[in-house]
Amino acid sequence: MAFVAWRLGRPSCLSLLQVAHLHLSRTMGASQKDFENAMNQVKLLKKDPGNEVKLKLYALYKQATEGPCSIPKPGVFDFVNKAKWDAWNALGSLPKETARQNYVDLVSGLSSPSQSSSQVEAGADQKTPGSEDVVVTSEDGITKIMFNRPAQKNAITTQMYREVILALKTASKDNSAITVITGNGDYYSSGNDLTNFTKIPPGGIEEVAKSGAILLREFVDCFIDFPKPLVAVVNGPAVGIPVTLLGLFDAVYASDQATFHTPFSHLGQTAEGCSSYTFPKIMGPAKAAEMLIFGKKLTAREACAQGLVTEVFPESTFQKEVWTRLKAYAKLPPNAMRISKELIRSNEKEKLHAVNAEECTTLQGRWLSDECMNAIVNFLSQKAKL
Repeated sequence: MAFVAWRLGRPSCLSLLQVAHLHLSRTMGASQKDFENAMNQVKLLKKDPGNEVKLKLYALYKQATEGPCSIPKPGVFDFVNKAKWDAWNALGSLPKETARQNYVDLVSGLSSPSQSSSQVEAGADQKTPGSEDVVVTSEDGITKIMFNRPAQKNAITTQMYREVILALKTASKDNSAITVITGNGDYYSSGNDLTNFTKIPPGGIEEVAKSGAILLREFVDCFIDFPKPLVAVVNGPAVGIPVTLLGLFDAVYASDQATFHTPFSHLGQTAEGCSSYTFPKIMGPAKAAEMLIFGKKLTAREACAQGLVTEVFPESTFQKEVWTRLKAYAKLPPNAMRISKELIRSNEKEKLHAVNAEECTTLQGRWLSDECMNAIVNFLSQKAKL
């Protein structure tokens, strides 16, 4: 069965009249026709609303059409069906009529997010090859790689990993002087899109773990080997690998609204992005342990005080101040900057590659563990609860 009538594609979004009609239906209760219209509108969404929303839609659809969950609970290794079952079961004895109304209300709130106005400070960039989820632009000697899934808090999909790898390899050879990574919208990035772990190929979970470890190693290696100055413009909260990679950047500028969180133990996982080496070196073993083992979340000011962030700016002036500075840096002699970076980083490259390889091997084992699988399933289930 289709996932709540959701399908991939690029059709048009909800029209304003359709949204208005759905909102008006709240005052009198959603009719069967409203419900059917809402199901049809889900098919017309331009962008994937994300796993959390799709689980909610699935649960409400099942509750509205079949009532309370009455099917056996899937096995722990059946990630997708277990997450769907948990979402449906969490609705308990919610009446069909209420579930139908909630489904209509949820669909009425879905729309295609527009480009965040905060990103225009960088100027009218010349767009280079990329995708909708990873936008690559070049202007004023700066190549900008931007995570562009604001509705999903810029969660990183498997395809986005590949696109960032390609973008970094291209940027290493283009005419820009520096390269910047940032996010569109309120988040820098919420880390891995956990649906990466729910798409099981014919080779089973072992194949997912192996291919995931290979991709992660290549991804991090690109940051280790990147020859030009690499700057993170952290426009909002960062979670997981977008945080751990910061030790491989040459400068990290953050909004005072940014936070830095590495909840690996909460998900049954371990450190990545060379952070098991870079974090103790940057902030000391005790502070690094608080983040990587216990999952302590740092504010931007705390991260700056501990050396993870170069400088913090007020949110109101963040984009203007940072991009003004970066444009000035981009006018510096590019070869001199590359050579200086090589002198600073060259002695550590071999060590960083070794650490990356060890972290990826460890993570491959963790992904196959019952502890990790149960933690991910529980997380997905909790996110699906209304």
